[in-house]
Amino acid sequence: MDTLDSLNAAINYIEEHLDNEINYQQAAQIACFSEHHFKRMFSFLAGIPLSEYVRRRRLTLAALELRDNNKKVIDVALKYGYLSPDSFSRAFQELHHTLPSRVKQTGVSLKAYPPISFQISIKGDVEMKYRFVEKDSFHVVGYKEVMQPENGDFNPTLWSTLTDEDYANLEMLRSEDVDLSGVLNITVNTCHGPDQSEEALEYYIAVVTDQVAPAHLAALEIPKQQWAVFDAEGEMPDALTNTWSRIYTDWFPTSGYELTEAPEIVKNVDDTKIEIWIPVQKG
Repeated sequence: MDTLDSLNAAINYIEEHLDNEINYQQAAQIACFSEHHFKRMFSFLAGIPLSEYVRRRRLTLAALELRDNNKKVIDVALKYGYLSPDSFSRAFQELHHTLPSRVKQTGVSLKAYPPISFQISIKGDVEMKYRFVEKDSFHVVGYKEVMQPENGDFNPTLWSTLTDEDYANLEMLRSEDVDLSGVLNITVNTCHGPDQSEEALEYYIAVVTDQVAPAHLAALEIPKQQWAVFDAEGEMPDALTNTWSRIYTDWFPTSGYELTEAPEIVKNVDDTKIEIWIPVQKG
């Protein structure tokens, strides 16, 4: 099953569970991604967060049920995941610009958001610069933050908390590495919680080194891996954001490659160029 088929199968799963609790980890497994990457890819492809898509679809179905059946507002609210008629009415009015109690009235206008499906589209001849790199295992040391992002959002606080002295200390630990020189931004999907079922992200600002991590820093072993390395060139951060988007919307669906469970790395080359290292394997 290719990437587009897997994504559409995940959407079918979500559609089948709109009137029940949606297990986003299971949806992500159907799509052959981690939960974070699934939500991130959905957001890039659909243009809205997955949570917003689910909200719109549930309120679309709720409007149809209220219009075509003699169901109570509270029963429809509970069916589609709202704990009270008030919260349901607020969400319903925000989307449909009318109250749930008025949908049967003549002339009331409702909004419908149909199920989404992903297809390949031709967007124009815009090149993407990338290369494949086979790299043996290596060791990094740096500052670490654990996050639990929603819908693919990625907003670490390390960016704003590290000082020039912190970066200088990292540079003192750095070993020479032909491929990954300088200070790196590394993201790892992990599981946390007592039963290891809570997906989280570990974010590192780190350097490749052969030294043992000092007590105030964290260490990470990155295994031997094949990487697809993409060049983001131009004015930052727009060039970086656009390249990330095209990796998910243009490259993965048509490349025949899949993400593997390994870290993603961002390497600053200069003020106008950044490399994005994506761990991949042939699908």
